[in-house]
Amino acid sequence: MKKNLYLIITAVLFLGFTAKSQDTIRNKKGGGYLFTKVNNLDATPVQDQNNTGTCWSFSALSYFESELLRMGKGTQNLSEMFVVRQSYIDKADKYVRMHGKSNFGQGGGFWDIPYVLKNYGIVPEEVYNGKNYGGGEKHNHSELEAMLTAIVKTVTDNPQKTLTTSWKKAYTSVVDAYLGAVPESFTYQGKKYTPKEYANSLGLKMEDYVAISSYTHHPFYQPFILEVEDNWAAQPVFNVPLDDMMAVVNNAISKGYTVAWATDVSEKGFSFKNGLAIVPEDETTVAKKGEDNKQFNNAGADKTGTPFDAPCKEKEITQQNRQEAFDNYSTTDDHGMHITGIFKDQTGKVYYHVKNSWGTKNNDCDGYLFASEAFVKYKTMDIMIHKDALPADLKKKLGIN
Repeated sequence: MKKNLYLIITAVLFLGFTAKSQDTIRNKKGGGYLFTKVNNLDATPVQDQNNTGTCWSFSALSYFESELLRMGKGTQNLSEMFVVRQSYIDKADKYVRMHGKSNFGQGGGFWDIPYVLKNYGIVPEEVYNGKNYGGGEKHNHSELEAMLTAIVKTVTDNPQKTLTTSWKKAYTSVVDAYLGAVPESFTYQGKKYTPKEYANSLGLKMEDYVAISSYTHHPFYQPFILEVEDNWAAQPVFNVPLDDMMAVVNNAISKGYTVAWATDVSEKGFSFKNGLAIVPEDETTVAKKGEDNKQFNNAGADKTGTPFDAPCKEKEITQQNRQEAFDNYSTTDDHGMHITGIFKDQTGKVYYHVKNSWGTKNNDCDGYLFASEAFVKYKTMDIMIHKDALPADLKKKLGIN
């Protein structure tokens, strides 16, 4: 009897140890960061934006795909390039109407996705992949952007002294030559849809989503237009104190809601290859090796230093130094990603599990990374969440029903 009891206890301890080992993730092969899951939510497979500035579409659609999983709608793969195509056209229209005085380029914001879904609908990836220009299976908008920029600049230079009625038709034909024309209707899983009908079939209510930020140059608990170049559509965010913003992220994950995350990846402590986004107290311990201009601000370049080898002491982030970084251009609107969970390292520090859109082969975390609480406090531009992910008291303060 004692022998059997010993065997049972040993088996239980072994199973417990095995489960704990399986729940522990390193930031890279042989890495000194040991992450244990607190809460991690469902997400669709990691995509690759490749040589495009369309992270905003990849990250926001990843977020909405997780929303569909949460709603019991199954795994969906929505077309990033459908959203990009519609945005390219409307962005050009605004640029011309503003006589070239608004932002034009590949960038965008999370609000562009609700804008497109409400006005144009959406289609599955298999219906519209936006790769009409040859060169393999990877996205590349370098030539496309150059051509589109040349068109709108020529139009706003107005060489004929009055705008023609054909410029937009010519512009749209170039977009469609590269990305493909949008189908008026399509058949998917045996059913025929228009893009708007398909969007309605998903059951997503765009009015249920809100954007949150935290800056002191606007009043708290009020909406404001975030002053970043890629907010070409001038969409609002709700302004809240820093602690409230972090409470929103934590409350969302604890309640089963993921978070769309716009941030700055030009920091020394951001290293996708090391699977980390951190704010080392002593940044002189970090060195950058080589260049990787494929990603913004060389964010994909090799970075070395002790902060990437094991948990380090990080800078204390306050509302004041966060604001100073935004005011002096140290914080810039570089990249959109998708927060899917919360982990802790071996010292007990909190990190957020972040799904990127740079493919799965560029780090050892299957295309994810771990962003420290300090990094998220310091470098978050804004987040998008479902309104029901807001803490009840904050929801009331913001006047959201």
